[in-house]
Amino acid sequence: MSAETLARWQFGITTVYHFFFVPITIALSILVAVLQTLWTRSGDEKFLRLTKFYGKIFLINFAMGVVTGIVQEFQFGMNWSEYSRFVGDIFGAPLALEALLAFFLESTFLGIWIFGWDRLSKKVHLAMIWLGSIGTVISSIFILLANSWMQNPVGATYNPELRRAAMGSLLDVILNPVGLVTIGHTWAASAMTAGGLILGVAGWHIAKVSRGGSKSDTTDVPTFRWAAKFGATIMLVACVGVIITGDLGGKVMATLQPGKIAASENLQKTQACAGFQIIPGVEIPCVVSFLAFNDFNATVIGIDDANKIDQQILAGQTPTAPAGGVFAPQNALQKGAAADIATMYAKASASGETLMIMPTFWSFRMMMGLGGLGLIISILALLKLKGKDKPLPKFGSGWTAMMVAAPLLPLFASSFGWMMTEFGRQPWIVNGVVPTSAAWSPGVTAPELAITMVLYTAIYGALAVVEVGLLLNAIKKGLPAVKEPEVLTDADAPLTFAY
Repeated sequence: MSAETLARWQFGITTVYHFFFVPITIALSILVAVLQTLWTRSGDEKFLRLTKFYGKIFLINFAMGVVTGIVQEFQFGMNWSEYSRFVGDIFGAPLALEALLAFFLESTFLGIWIFGWDRLSKKVHLAMIWLGSIGTVISSIFILLANSWMQNPVGATYNPELRRAAMGSLLDVILNPVGLVTIGHTWAASAMTAGGLILGVAGWHIAKVSRGGSKSDTTDVPTFRWAAKFGATIMLVACVGVIITGDLGGKVMATLQPGKIAASENLQKTQACAGFQIIPGVEIPCVVSFLAFNDFNATVIGIDDANKIDQQILAGQTPTAPAGGVFAPQNALQKGAAADIATMYAKASASGETLMIMPTFWSFRMMMGLGGLGLIISILALLKLKGKDKPLPKFGSGWTAMMVAAPLLPLFASSFGWMMTEFGRQPWIVNGVVPTSAAWSPGVTAPELAITMVLYTAIYGALAVVEVGLLLNAIKKGLPAVKEPEVLTDADAPLTFAY
């Protein structure tokens, strides 16, 4: 493999691996805060037990997410130096804000929350988990805005002397329409994943108790039953949010990135009344036109014309949409850089790089299929758990399989959605400005990348074993025995780790 291909694979592996932890961290932090709020307001011991139980699961996931996320930022400078040189003034801003504001906010207050159970009053301690959770959410905002800028590079101008992008308006970067829908879509998908985790763990314990195979006492079943209903409800509501925000995102992409829509539907030719392919050869007429433009007869740009648009840009020409097709006019950065793109990226233009069709097509369908199965599980779980059933209803192996799948389906759906987003942007790393094939570090050799990729993969594999082992151990232990935390008055008493 070439150095460029290895650089792509290395970043892809580390990004997908890290993203496994992201949706759980974003939403589970909020849901743990909700559980602690319920305990603070009601004094009901079951909410304290659930807070500590799911709080431990959250912390294991959070720690692993931090460890795997650091590697990505180093790769921007080490493996993708041309990209960093061109976009550093803009892309660096949200990343700096994420590190200086959001990461320190979440890590500081989560640390106080962990060690502060016997040092702070109930309300002050509750504020710590909320502040930590808010930091986690803010962190996701900055990261998603940075990625959304790569999809739609607004708020920037082109410096022809330095041949690089310059910040024009930070507000425009923040209000990027791609970013706004992406944030909502990611939050909803994260809530669906975290809700599935709460449902899956609680439902698994209920089934194990009912068969006499769990260490949990039968008296824990009502608490797990409440948690399962809570998780299933979150999962169901979040799935509705995923559908709504996904639809909005598709409409934004239809004009800004027509190639992504074309590749995700394997739509070869520009056509009106474009149909949705369930699988290649099985099509529902006119659905894509409606999803993209709210018009069953709207013209959707196909793969052939989308590739022509990309080649026009790489050649330094003004891109033109085919007859009947809609393509958003270029923004300030894309227009400003147009004159130099042909000379800066002549090699990329000569390579004839095109859209990634099948990876985009299948990742989109995996996202929808797995997410749809998750929706079905949430509905079936709520039907099974409805009303005040007897303490130990019968749960068969099918229920256990559903509970195992409940967190995994939305988690993998989120990962495939992220892949679809990145595959669909190709051949650009910054849409309409920097081709991916010209963004890597020319000074890094293929052997160096191969060695580090093998090392990363081995280390990440070991971390996966540790992560899964810690999670399964925490889950199997069940609800912890708790007592009302007593606030210590001795300032010299050592800190205690609550988990």
